Amino acid sequence: MPVKIKFCGAAGTVTGSCYWVRTKGYQFLVDCGLFQGTKTVKELNYRPFPFKPSEIDFVLLTHAHTDHAALIPKLIKCGFKGPIYTTAATRDLLSYMLPDSGYIQEVEVDRLNRRNLRRGRPAVQPIYTRDDAESSIKQIDSVVYEEWLRPHQEVKARFWNAGHILGSASIEIEINDAGEKLRLIFSGDIGSDHKLFHADPEAPSHFDYVFCESTYGGRKRVDVSIDRRRETLAKEVNDAMKAGGALVIPSFAVERTQELLLDIAYLLRHDLIPCSSVFIDSPLAIRITSVFAKHAAELEDMIEETPPFAHPNFHFTKTTGESKSIARFLSGVIIMAASGMCDAGRIRHHLKNHLWRSKSTILLVGYQAEGTLGRLLENGVKSVNIQGDSIKVRARIRNIDTYSGHADNDGLISWVKARLPVSQGVFLTHGSAMALEAMRVQLLQEGFAENAVIVPALDEEYILRASGKTTKQRDAIKRIDANGLGDADWHNDLAQLTLDIRASVEHMPDNKQKEKLLKSLRRALQKSL
Repeated sequence: MPVKIKFCGAAGTVTGSCYWVRTKGYQFLVDCGLFQGTKTVKELNYRPFPFKPSEIDFVLLTHAHTDHAALIPKLIKCGFKGPIYTTAATRDLLSYMLPDSGYIQEVEVDRLNRRNLRRGRPAVQPIYTRDDAESSIKQIDSVVYEEWLRPHQEVKARFWNAGHILGSASIEIEINDAGEKLRLIFSGDIGSDHKLFHADPEAPSHFDYVFCESTYGGRKRVDVSIDRRRETLAKEVNDAMKAGGALVIPSFAVERTQELLLDIAYLLRHDLIPCSSVFIDSPLAIRITSVFAKHAAELEDMIEETPPFAHPNFHFTKTTGESKSIARFLSGVIIMAASGMCDAGRIRHHLKNHLWRSKSTILLVGYQAEGTLGRLLENGVKSVNIQGDSIKVRARIRNIDTYSGHADNDGLISWVKARLPVSQGVFLTHGSAMALEAMRVQLLQEGFAENAVIVPALDEEYILRASGKTTKQRDAIKRIDANGLGDADWHNDLAQLTLDIRASVEHMPDNKQKEKLLKSLRRALQKSL
């Protein structure tokens, strides 16, 4: 049986990274991530895996981010009993991140079931619980960068610094395929050169296949120094304080929060911002910060910060009561909370409290996947639904891209070219349709052959060969229609239509006009049935 690969996630979309590699004698996964974005995409998290977890021999994890690792507890719950290999820092991060993910799922499902009960709908179960997640950590084994690992007698793997987040890696794999050596490399997420905390990404060359992420395909950022990045942040903070309200920052618990803490501490120490208090309202981010402190010797750019990520104005709120008490501060403070895409966690409570206030500022500091609340705010919607409540968006919505953990288009192309020669092909994954196409076109312009740059769809399967033609399997079973996979779905459209109808009715001059509008809407609905 030849070597086959199935793209079980992050194909035609940005999240849910999962590659299933198999041959006659064994099979393994590279990553096992959670789908994020629209409800249509997130529904995949609840469906069965497109493989039998009990038959997977081992898993290789590139890094700790949710969309690359957060379905590991489900994998184990469904029967996987093998080892999971990743870096020591990634294992430390996951020891906090996975239980937190399980807890959030329990809370979200409990809230959903209360609504379902009122609507006469059946109860649903969380994907996994906090207990499931805590138990899963036992199966994670740590590896050392640049040292060969042999997870199977026919497979060797080696982890290389990807420069993305603490512990992130690109994974080099050698497979003995019927006497031929098949060389693969999975990029994971590639960080930009000169990124805060990390050395530049690195990996060897001479591969048969390269699997490269495309998150920022087609997008170019201006490289900024640490000083320039801090200047940009200082301007946003000062403008927010001048506006007279609070500054709310939805921030990813891993890396982004720590970068911001380092820079805000610097700005406060040098009297470059006037903020009196900074609330870090994320128990996960607080725990993750302790992991960064533990691995401080592995990080770069830790100047002036002893101990790191600390300042007298920082207030780390752990309990629910402490979190709720922040609501009384309506001006002169910075509030940081997860999640970075505004999809879950305590940030949603702060957004409910501040989105409708014209003096408040919401600062987005990372990538916002399609269908998330963060993307809706980024796109300039006038009102949103949060936890069943309709909220007018009157706050200032700001966005800065200087903290991105991803290489831009030029960085990704440079990373692929540094892997040359590539004898068989490059698979582009982990990107929107536009980003994937932009990367594909540029690689063709760089001299890659048309048939050597492949953009797989979700659940497509290919036969990999050290020589000869790469073949796509025609009988692959697909879990979801790939058309529009990366776009807003009908759930988003329905939510927006509901808000638009309410806004239109409220703006009618009198009750007669309101009733007339509602009757016309009912007639249109009846005609469509």
